[in-house]
Amino acid sequence: MKVRVRYFAAAKAAAGVAEELREVPGGCSVGTLLASTGLGGHPVLGRSTFLVNGLTVPGHTHVLADGDSLDVLPPFAGG
Repeated sequence: MKVRVRYFAAAKAAAGVAEELREVPGGCSVGTLLASTGLGGHPVLGRSTFLVNGLTVPGHTHVLADGDSLDVLPPFAGG
């Protein structure tokens, strides 16, 4: 199955890309997908919020479906 991953701010810098289409096995969780990107242990992920299809999901255990879009949003600075 395919999942579109979009990275923002510090997550984008860590990933080296703004967006990618990942081929993942069925039943794949957010955490498993992130581990497959090489960012699994990156500190930015520990502070990030994850949205699947525009809705916040709690942590890395959410199971993804074919065609989902995962947004990785690290904390943003500013006011």
